[in-house]
Amino acid sequence: FFVDGRTGRLPVDGTVARGELREDDHLYRGKVGGVFVTTFPFKIDAALMERGRERYTIYCTPCHGATGLGNGMVIQRGFKIPAASHHIERLRLAPVGYWFDVITNGFGVMPGYAPQVPAEDRWAIAAYVRALQLSQHYDAANLSPEDRARLSQPEPAAAHGAGH
Repeated sequence: FFVDGRTGRLPVDGTVARGELREDDHLYRGKVGGVFVTTFPFKIDAALMERGRERYTIYCTPCHGATGLGNGMVIQRGFKIPAASHHIERLRLAPVGYWFDVITNGFGVMPGYAPQVPAEDRWAIAAYVRALQLSQHYDAANLSPEDRARLSQPEPAAAHGAGH
């Protein structure tokens, strides 16, 4: 019990809790040498993409919509500032570190999600956004003949209404 009524002293300025140093700029800031990175800090696989889809659905679809067009329910219900479409050229060309930074710190009226979403999940969301972008801007001529043929086939009935 100190004269100021506290039961403990404040930590010395610059003190970092054990395990919270966050030295890896690529992983925790999406930058190396102050420049946005163009690569992910770990391997992207199907499990990570599914995690990104889940986190995107929870945190991003209310404003940005399921496909990233900026037409989420919040916007449809009259939010005055429309969410940006993930598909505009400037954002399709932005380095993936930029996406991580925006998810982390926010942009415009969008809040930062660092307090709610761990860094690894923010990267998973960024990977999923890249997949959304690719889904709308991929040149079908680059697909195999078999995959091009599948594009014209109707989606199986079981997939409809499954929330995807």
